[in-house]
Order: sequence, then C-alpha cells, then structure tokens
Amino acid sequence: MKRHFRIVLGAVVGLTSTPAPLPALSRDAQPRAAPLILAQTQSPEEEELLRRKKSEGAKRDEQRAPRAERPAQRERAERPAAREREAIKRRGAEPEPAIAEERQKRRKEREAVKRRAAEPEPAIAEERQKRRKEREAVKRRAAEPEPAIAEERQKRRKEREAIRQRATEPDAPAITEERVKRRKEREAAMRWPENAARLFDSAKEKPVRRKPGDAEPDQPARGRAERLPESDAAAQARTSRDPVQIGSVISEEGRRIEPPRRERPELPEGAELVREVNNRFIFRTNNTYFIERPREERFIIDAREVYYEELPRSRQREVVVRPDGTRIVTIRNRWGDLVRRVKILPDDREIVLVYVEDDYYDEVLEWRDPGLDLPPLDLDIPVRDYILDAEWVEDPEDYYTFLDQPPVEQVERTYSLDEVRRSARIRDKVRRIDLDIINFEFGSAQIPESEIGKLEGVAGAMQRLLKENPGETFLIEGHTDAVGAEVANLALSDQRAEAVATALTNVFDIAPENMETQGYGEQYLKVETQEPERENRRVAIRRITPLIAPVASSE
Repeated sequence: MKRHFRIVLGAVVGLTSTPAPLPALSRDAQPRAAPLILAQTQSPEEEELLRRKKSEGAKRDEQRAPRAERPAQRERAERPAAREREAIKRRGAEPEPAIAEERQKRRKEREAVKRRAAEPEPAIAEERQKRRKEREAVKRRAAEPEPAIAEERQKRRKEREAIRQRATEPDAPAITEERVKRRKEREAAMRWPENAARLFDSAKEKPVRRKPGDAEPDQPARGRAERLPESDAAAQARTSRDPVQIGSVISEEGRRIEPPRRERPELPEGAELVREVNNRFIFRTNNTYFIERPREERFIIDAREVYYEELPRSRQREVVVRPDGTRIVTIRNRWGDLVRRVKILPDDREIVLVYVEDDYYDEVLEWRDPGLDLPPLDLDIPVRDYILDAEWVEDPEDYYTFLDQPPVEQVERTYSLDEVRRSARIRDKVRRIDLDIINFEFGSAQIPESEIGKLEGVAGAMQRLLKENPGETFLIEGHTDAVGAEVANLALSDQRAEAVATALTNVFDIAPENMETQGYGEQYLKVETQEPERENRRVAIRRITPLIAPVASSE
C-alpha cells in the first residue's frame, strides 16, 4: 500500500482542525521555529481493516501463548478451578484425617481381637486367675509321689477302728460317763424314724420284670461274719490280681467330626424314650425311669477349646482343653455310655478318673443291671457308719473321716459310670452322706445364697481327698418327695444335683470333672410318705472312685 507524505509547517493553512490560539508572548520573548513533523495518513477503510487484523492476530497469539503468557484476568479466573483439581488429586492420594483415624481404629480393633484369640486368658479376672493358680499348685503337690500319705491314712484308719472297738466294750476305761451320756443322747436323736424307708436304695426299687427263661440269682446271701475291706485296694483285691495295663487315652487315632447334636445315638433293646425335659432325656427300662444328659455342660465352661473325634467301633472321643492346657478326655461307646475319662496335665501326665474295659459293651444289646447278679446287701454295722446325716455333724472333720472309708463289701470288677448311676445295688457298696441341711423349696432346684455356706464342711473334705488323690470321683445324687408326677420329679432332682455340683465348683473350686451328678426323683425316699416332706428333698454324696477306676491307676 502506497503511503503519501507531505511536509507541513505548523502554521500551514488547510488543516481540517482549527489550530489552538497561541499563548501571548512577552515583549522580550522571541518565537521559536516550528518543528518538522512526519505524519501518516490513512483512509477510514484501511484503518478499520488494520484494526480487525490486529484484533485477530492478538487472539491467535493468545491461543498459541503458554499459560504463563495468558492475560492476567484469564489466569485469575482459572486459578480456583486449578486449586480444586489439585485438592481432589491430594484427597485421592491421601485419605482424609477422619477416614484415616477410623481406618486406624478398625485396624487396632482387629489386631486386639487376634491377640485375644491367640492369648488363652485375656478376659479372666484376677480373682479367677488367683484361684486357678492355687488349683494348679494343689495339682502339682498332689502329682508329686508321697508314699507316706498312704501309710498315714492307713494309720489313721486303724486308730479310728481301735477307737470304735474300745467304744463297743462295756468297761472301756477311756470312756467317761459324760461321753457315754452324750453318745446315747445323740444316738437317740439320730434314731431311724418309725416311718423311715429301708436302709439300702436297692431294697426300695420296684421288682424287675424278667424275661422268660431268666434265672434268679443263685449266689447265696453273704454272711454277716465277713469282714469289711480295710482299704480301696483290699476291696478290689479280687479284681486286681493281675496288674491293669492302661494305655494312653490319646494313643488311638481319631477323625475330627462336628459337635454331635443333643440326641442319644442309639437305643439298646428294652429301652424306651419317654420325653425330653430341659435338654435331658428320660428313658424307661426294666420298669424303672432314669434320666441322663448327652453332654456335661459344666465341663466346657471357661474351656479354651472343645472338639470331638470318631474312633473305631462307633466310639466317640471328647476333648475339653482348659485355659492352663489341662485336657479332659472322655470316651463313650456306641450307646453313649461313658467308659473312659482321663485328666491330662500340661506336662502330659495322665490321671485316670474312669476306666472300664469297653470290649464287653460291644456285644451287649440291652441295658442290664449288674446288681442282679449279686445277693442282697446285709451289713452288721451301725447305721451312722453307713449313712452320715449332715444335720448331726458337729465337727467338719467327720466329713473327711467318713468319705475316706473304703467300700462296705468287695468290688467284683470296675464298672462303667453309667452302670453305677443306674444300679442301686452297685451304689450301695459305698457309703453316703445325706445333705439334708440344704433346704430346697417345694418344686425348686435353686440353692438360696444363705444355704451355700452349709456346703463348706463337705467341700473341705473333698478338697483334702483330692489333694491326696486327684483321681477321686464323687457322685452327687438328687432326690425329691413323692408329691407330683414321677417324670417331673425326676427332672427336678437332676437339676438339684447339678445345682449343688455347680456351687461346689464356683464357690469352693472343686473341679467339675471330679464330680458326677444324677437325679433319682422319688424312687428312693428317706421317709416313707406320699405327703410333702423336707427330708426327702435332699442331695446325697458318695465317693465312687473304687467302683469306676482301678486303685493302682490313682496311686
């Protein structure tokens, strides 16, 4: 495009604009020469075209320019969006503080749960821990061999028998008139009531319905002249001629199974299931009702682990692991009868609680009372030497002296725990303590808190016996009066026996595996009456160790 230039003087006429008036000059002031100006002139169309091109070029330059070279207003407008994007990226990379704290809290909780699962005793209170340590100390002391204990017990037993013999002599010089008077008064108070039931439980049972062809027991009645056994070993002399070889209870391989359901696996011939009451099964066989529980719930309280294994010949093994590592191993046969129970200490020493050869039971197809092969029991000893009435105990030492005595007749063989429970004739071989000092309300199995202290004397005797022999087993029997239905009384009596065993464990630390419970309802009344009678609502305790375990195994 051509450009036209003109030389114009400051005062040239022809300019489109009117020149501004010049300021007045002083007289002395001289006018200066006007400058020479080069001016560029354009047509309006050219100026508009140039302006548009500049605007378009500026826009292209702005689009091609980097972010730092953009105009300031555009950069300020985009600054919040950029900050927001950066914040979103940071939040995506780093969790919010509240979320991080919550995650950390859940992680710590999971780790705490894992630690509690790995540690055996995190939730046990100090008092329970203290009692457990005391029990372990007692077990350690009991496990240590103490040959002098047996001699000391034998010596004390002989001294007691000598005292009895002197007491029966009419002119015994050691017995004063005052002592004779007190003894007579006490015997008069303890005299068997006129309406008392028979002495032995086996004499109170209903006649057994025999099958055609079954013969009556042909053994002669035992004479009164036969001497009482002097010890448990003497009572088992006929069965322990050959040493009993007992293998380890865990030596046999088993297959892990799920916990069994609350039902009896099989019923032998002659047994009939009557009903189920509070997880207890009531059966009828040989014209007699009896009750049993598939599992002892007392054993698994505070257990660290409980598992079951299937053994050959349809047997089953239950293992209860205590928090201190002690294991209680129980083996049942195909009928659910308990044939073996062993306590395995943390150092793998085994204490036999129940042992009977179970080969015989593999061929038995019906429940049969082993007492049917024995003659009626006939003893020539005072009643007080066979039954200790807790109501007339003056010295707690009497409980220990009484429970420490051996059976009253020979033990033909070791019996299973279920045989002892079902057979009154077999139970009659050992003495019993009648705890009629515990007052049960009519129709109730609850022990009032005020009555629990009355168990302290017998609990102390049990603790002393367990210290001498950790393999002792005590049978806790429950009884009711004759008011009410027979089946309901059977379930109530079983609950009463379990309530006493639970109190002995919780309050006096008697291990649950050293106690067995069984209810007998109204079958064995102490006072022969169909009316409500407090003496019939009672609990009895027997030491049945010589009936269910070889003496050599406990020593």
